[in-house]
Amino acid sequence: MLVLGIETSCDETGVALYDSELGLLGQELYSQIALHADYGGVVPELASRDHVRKLVPLVRQLMRSCGVDRADAVAYTCGPGLAGALMVGAMTGRALAMAWGVPALGVHHMEGHLLAPLMAVEAPHFPFLALLVSGGHTQLLRVDALGQYALLGESVDDAVGEAFDKVAKMLGLDYPGGPAVARCALQGNPDRFNFPQPMLDRPGLDFSFSGLKTAVRLAITQTEDYPGKTEDICAAFEHAAVGVLVAKCRRALKMTGLQQLVVAGGVSANLKLRKDLSNLAGAQVWYAPVALCTDNGAMIAYAGCQRLLRGERHGLALALFPRWPLTALTGGEV
Repeated sequence: MLVLGIETSCDETGVALYDSELGLLGQELYSQIALHADYGGVVPELASRDHVRKLVPLVRQLMRSCGVDRADAVAYTCGPGLAGALMVGAMTGRALAMAWGVPALGVHHMEGHLLAPLMAVEAPHFPFLALLVSGGHTQLLRVDALGQYALLGESVDDAVGEAFDKVAKMLGLDYPGGPAVARCALQGNPDRFNFPQPMLDRPGLDFSFSGLKTAVRLAITQTEDYPGKTEDICAAFEHAAVGVLVAKCRRALKMTGLQQLVVAGGVSANLKLRKDLSNLAGAQVWYAPVALCTDNGAMIAYAGCQRLLRGERHGLALALFPRWPLTALTGGEV
């Protein structure tokens, strides 16, 4: 089965073709970073309009480069995400499916991230523990099979990616904030500041990054400026945030008895997180390729393909879910 995947949940326009037997045939990705940089964050209306401009040309370019003129099915992101951006991908995907006379399926954006590591030749197998880390999500889940997800813990306030972005904005760093903080951290001394690691002293697997963010703000305003201050703050913040993620993963592995950990979402590309997770004793850690950690069409095509192969289809009524818990995902009609 050849599946066209369409991802337009936020500020990347991604399309890909995934073949159930041959694997990923090709993908195209257009990032809106330059469009939103002047605003320091994503402007939903601008994002939606840019998806309208870029999506169809990207699909045409992908089809030409792969030498195909149609797919056997279309998978598109139907949530969570920005409502207008989701609408562009869903309407385009449905229109293509109707024109080709093939099935269409709405895909959960975070399920796409969650399953992306399974596209590799050497991939994890069910069951496994999953850490989802992005600008909108910080969650630990037990994954027993496709669509069988049990939430073990999540952030009670900011997601870790959101905390990275807000720290970058406080420091006047470039957009997007997460990679900018990580780059600065490479040049800094994490021991210059002793930032808190919230909720490590409490039982359970929930996260909190609001207090850490507040500690950074105080350090910026109350510490005398010196050469390398920004780099040191970034290094100390990254050390604290990553330390929380690693500690909670260690705790979750012990609680569940699982030995495989899948780390997915944009923050999974962070080099310090990958380095520190590699030291988890007795655990095998899996990631998507760095190019597939951020939003992309390949993960949507793959996740959609797995559900389509089970016979799942969505009806003609268009349903979008800007807010959609992953644990509410059961498949079938939307």
